[in-house]
Amino acid sequence: MARRRRATTGLDTELAELPAELRWREWMARVEAVLFAAPGPVDRELLARVVGRTCSIELVIEDIREALRERPYELVAVAGGWQLRTRPRHAEAIHAAFGSEPAPVQLSETEMLVLASIAYHQPVTRGALGEMIGKAVSRDVIAALRAGDFIGPGPRSPQPGAPYTYVTTAGFLSHFGLDTLRDLPDIEALEDAGLLDTVQLRAGGFPLPGDDEDDLGPENGEDEEGD
Repeated sequence: MARRRRATTGLDTELAELPAELRWREWMARVEAVLFAAPGPVDRELLARVVGRTCSIELVIEDIREALRERPYELVAVAGGWQLRTRPRHAEAIHAAFGSEPAPVQLSETEMLVLASIAYHQPVTRGALGEMIGKAVSRDVIAALRAGDFIGPGPRSPQPGAPYTYVTTAGFLSHFGLDTLRDLPDIEALEDAGLLDTVQLRAGGFPLPGDDEDDLGPENGEDEEGD
């Protein structure tokens, strides 16, 4: 009896009995259903649970995107997976319907500067971050970024005392709509868009990617505890 129950509840991912066209449609429907129900980005491993070994997840994703071309939501690559998101042009209608706009995550100027430093220079210790921006980075700033799921602990530094390093998280990628860290905008693009003043950053002691100041040397008195 137990054997029959396992057989009837197991999901047939191969769908070998279906014609090729119907099998493909079913795989598309399953993937879209999982994406619709998921609270966040869905990675390849999870999607592989509902489609067969011969199914190309990338091609399924492409076909779903094409099918949603005229819909008010789209399928985007984010945080190493995929997620259904409403299109930005419908934001005003959504806000009008629900009466209020979701409160954005508020980061201070210092927190944004530290987060940018980690994003472009990770893994990096708190002491190195202080040298980059020209002042000590408090544990409160690190704690705030960790509480917001923007950063997490990285590998221990090989420096004396083996201080903690910090790296960005999948939450960071999701919040900023990035698939991987390779999608981080380059400094020139940010400057051209008026979103970054490199002169001001350099004046404040923040070394930009590719600057000679990236080699910061050993840290003195580092006492990271990973908090």
